[in-house]
Amino acid sequence: MEVFLEILKYTLPALVVFATAYVMFQGFLRQEAIKLQKQASDRNRKTVLPIRLQAYERLALLLERISPESIIMRVNKPGMTAKQLHSELLSSIRAEFDHNMSQQVYISNEAWEFIIEARANVISLINTAAIQVKDEATALTLSQKIFEQAMERKVQPTKEAMQFLKKEMEQFF
Repeated sequence: MEVFLEILKYTLPALVVFATAYVMFQGFLRQEAIKLQKQASDRNRKTVLPIRLQAYERLALLLERISPESIIMRVNKPGMTAKQLHSELLSSIRAEFDHNMSQQVYISNEAWEFIIEARANVISLINTAAIQVKDEATALTLSQKIFEQAMERKVQPTKEAMQFLKKEMEQFF
C-alpha cells in the first residue's frame, strides 16, 4: 500500500500538470484559429468590399442610364419615328442590363430584384406610351408621351431601386 501511495504522490502532480498544460494548449489553439480566421476575413473584406462598392456604383449608373429622361436624351436622334425610337429605347435598356448582369453576384437578392423591377417598370412605361402613339409619329411625340406617363406615376420607375441601393450601401460605412 505504501508503494501505491508513493507512486500516487509522483503521478498525481504529473497528471495535474499534464491536464493544465492540455487545457492551456487547447485554449491557445482555439485563439490561434480565431486569429487566423479573423485575418482571412480581413483580407477577404479588403478584397471584396471595393468590388462590392464598384458593383453598387455600376448598378446605380445602370439605373440612371435607363431612367426615361436619361435614355430618351441619349437615344433620340433627329428624324426618328416613334417606332424607331421605341425600338432603340428597348434595345438600349436590354444592352445596359446585359452589360451589368454580372454585378448581381455582389449585391443582395433583394437589391437585384429591385433592379429587375425598375427595368420592367421602365420598359412597361415605354411600351404603354408607344401603344398610345402611332408608329409613324415623330420620336418627339413618343418622348412627350413617355414623360407624361412618368409624371403621372407617384414614384419614378428607377428611383425606388436607387433608394434601396443607397440604403443597402450604407451598411458598409
